[in-house]
Amino acid sequence: MARFPGRSWAPSASGATGSAGSSGGRPHGRLQLPRAKRPWPVRHRSVAGQVFALQVLVVLLLVAAAALALVVQSHTDADREARSRSVAVAQTFANSPGIVEALRSPDPSAILQPKAQAARAASGVDFIIVLNDDGIRYTHPDPSQIGQKFIGTYLPALHGQVVIERSTGTLGPGIQAVVPVYAPDGSVPGLVSAGITVEKVSSAGERQLPVVLGTAAGAVGLATLGTALISRRLRRQTHGLGPAEMTRMYEHHAAVLHAVREGVLIVGADGLLLLCNDEARRLLDLPPDAEGRPVTELGLEPAPEELLTANRPVTDEVVLAGERLLAVNVRLTDQVGGPPGCVATLRDSTELLALSGRAEGAQRRLRLLYDAGVTVGSSLDVTRTAEELAQVAVPRFADFVTVDLADQVLTGEEPPPGTSLGRMRRVALAGIRDNAPFYPVDTVLDVVPATPLAGALHSGESGLEPWLARSPEWREQDPERSVRVLAYGVHSMVRVPLRARGVLLGVARFWRADRPEPFEADDLVLAEELVAHAAVCIDNARRYTREHAMAVTLQHSLLPRNLPPQSALDVAHRYLPAQAGVGGDWFDVIPLPGARVALVVGDVVGHGLHAAATMGRLRTAIHNFSTLDLPPDELLGHLDDLVNRIDQDEAGSGEGAALTGATCLYAIYDPVARRCTLASAGHPPPAVVGPDGRVVFPELATGPPLGLAVLPFENVEFDLSEGSRLVLYTDGLVEDRERDIGEGLELLRAALTGPPRTPDQTCADVLGAMLPERPLDDIALLVARTRVLAPDQVAEWEVPPEPAAVGAVRAEVAERLAAWGLDEAAFVTELILSELVTNAIRYGTGPIRVRLLRDRALICEVSDGSSTSPHLRYAATTDEGGRGLFLVAQFADRWGTRYTATGKVIWTEQPLE
Repeated sequence: MARFPGRSWAPSASGATGSAGSSGGRPHGRLQLPRAKRPWPVRHRSVAGQVFALQVLVVLLLVAAAALALVVQSHTDADREARSRSVAVAQTFANSPGIVEALRSPDPSAILQPKAQAARAASGVDFIIVLNDDGIRYTHPDPSQIGQKFIGTYLPALHGQVVIERSTGTLGPGIQAVVPVYAPDGSVPGLVSAGITVEKVSSAGERQLPVVLGTAAGAVGLATLGTALISRRLRRQTHGLGPAEMTRMYEHHAAVLHAVREGVLIVGADGLLLLCNDEARRLLDLPPDAEGRPVTELGLEPAPEELLTANRPVTDEVVLAGERLLAVNVRLTDQVGGPPGCVATLRDSTELLALSGRAEGAQRRLRLLYDAGVTVGSSLDVTRTAEELAQVAVPRFADFVTVDLADQVLTGEEPPPGTSLGRMRRVALAGIRDNAPFYPVDTVLDVVPATPLAGALHSGESGLEPWLARSPEWREQDPERSVRVLAYGVHSMVRVPLRARGVLLGVARFWRADRPEPFEADDLVLAEELVAHAAVCIDNARRYTREHAMAVTLQHSLLPRNLPPQSALDVAHRYLPAQAGVGGDWFDVIPLPGARVALVVGDVVGHGLHAAATMGRLRTAIHNFSTLDLPPDELLGHLDDLVNRIDQDEAGSGEGAALTGATCLYAIYDPVARRCTLASAGHPPPAVVGPDGRVVFPELATGPPLGLAVLPFENVEFDLSEGSRLVLYTDGLVEDRERDIGEGLELLRAALTGPPRTPDQTCADVLGAMLPERPLDDIALLVARTRVLAPDQVAEWEVPPEPAAVGAVRAEVAERLAAWGLDEAAFVTELILSELVTNAIRYGTGPIRVRLLRDRALICEVSDGSSTSPHLRYAATTDEGGRGLFLVAQFADRWGTRYTATGKVIWTEQPLE
């Protein structure tokens, strides 16, 4: 702080002990600085003057910014106006009467040149040029340029677009626009270009500049008036003291504050340390930048920190701060109209050594409670929480700790109603040694009535046994083991029931053996606080275990129990729920007509019951859509519509969180053509393992997730050799917090590369190589090894579109069935084919084909080039027709229609048993 020569005579903090007899001194021992050592004279401006200078600077900056903004806005407005005027003039001239006839006349320039010049003069633009479709000028302000090639972009205008571009000509930067001239038949016989320089377009910004300058002058005047008023008010509030007098007063106070041998601190109402002297820094080991920081961030011991932030008066309270005992006094500063906060004084009272032991013990207890609050309950696992309680108390509080809980708590259920437990299970045991004679973990304990343990469980009250050898009642629980416990050296015990929300969960017991001192009443209070916190954490873990088990049960009930029988693929699967919560991953294997099989994997965004229930709805919807025999892209499109409706319904009802999306991969494998068709909705690509062990990830047109799609999905097709493995999975397998999806895909490639393996062995190898220790997301894995229908299991015929061809087809089909040993099915098959082929000839279009497949069932397919689907109807007794499809439906086990790119296929299936 500046010191004013000739007026300030107070010494600095370091020179506050000067004597009255010093040379050149003033009365009362005040030291006058020698004139040669005074600072260079400085003219100090008043606070009001500084505020006025700052206001003027701010006004000037605002005026400069406003002027700059007006200039920029002026240029922007001029450019926009030039564009608008050039386009308007060009379009007006292009739509003027007679221009089309002039363009098609023998001499367009003779007609259009005068009109263009007149329009240019009237509109104020620089030029209006008429072009033909080859860019040759018909008009120009300079007649010598007529017939020359137009300079600029005009081709897009031939296709109906308006071209606007910036150009730099002889008159300066400008804007030119090119618009098409439309003939009545919609053609474009020519173009019109108009341009104007930017400088010709005026802006309103230039007219606003005087207003800005006038406003600035008014602001300076107001600042002058305000500064005068502020100066008068400051003089009244400071009682006429100027900056020099206030500086001198501050230096006097600082000298006294740092000279006293007692710590002084001033804390504001918001908990900030406003001031502290050198002694307070020494006693509390405060950092150099302590002033201005919250008291809670200074690293103080808990006791002095609590006193400084309690906002209450304190008189000579002794607290431990490091190795010092401090006597603390606190007084509030707002008692007589002062500012809110407090002033604290500290005195070093280390001579009170008798109190140090108790303070140290209290500190250890506080640290133990703090560590327990941080450690116990770090996971939502009942057993782990009980182990954390036992571990945090050993060896700082007890030598051994045992925790026993009711069996219902371990499974997530609530213990039976009542005030006592008859049976418990040991879930945690911790101690300073491993050979203690206590019941091991997982031992079932039957509580003996009329024992202290039974009484504590019945009443819910804690118990203290300071000397076990003098208390024979506790031995009745297990006399033989009690003798062993006493012989081991255990001499004291604290018993605290675990209760939460009024429910008795179990009991925790603390034992001492190596420590000679027994448990006391203060130790019982500490044990109760430890157990109370642990009981709440165990109950939360129990409730989470119950909800997690319900969600897992729901999810497993919604997933496929057994895969359906089919011959196209050899399939194995794995599903692993996340340990932190149930997700919405699923998979499916769906048989399709024509011996084809659909493979599905998907993942609903989110976790919990909502995700599992949504997964079940989507899986059911896919089963329903697959009966329509849709291609993968169309099926995902229908599924996307369903997700959108679900999202809208849930968002509108307000009963739950709206669905944010789901991913899905849908693939169809045809064992006859050895072709796989798939589409993806935001899902990772599958892995294809060839018979030689080479792994590839097909390039997919991966669409957005379901519920977020804005573009249609796309199919991808590729051929698969017999014995190839198709690996489908969810992102929980390849992506987590520690690795991205690229690294996960490379790990998957390494796990799949190698000699041929069965699908089941492939699942085991992949999970063994990639499964994290604690999965944070669900994992669904589906491995399918391809099979191919042998050529002797497939028969095809081309059918001429003639009714007489039906008999020939029937004969060939009967012959093939006889070769397959299916003579018993010949009659029904001929009847079905006669009806289907006759309908194709009568109502469809060529080409007409018949295909027989001998798989798990006999499949008959009749295809034609028509997309009209037959419908089953019931004929009346007087109708002569309409019974064909009814008979087909009666004799066939299943029948249906699927559409192809060239028509449709009507198929039937007949069991071969």
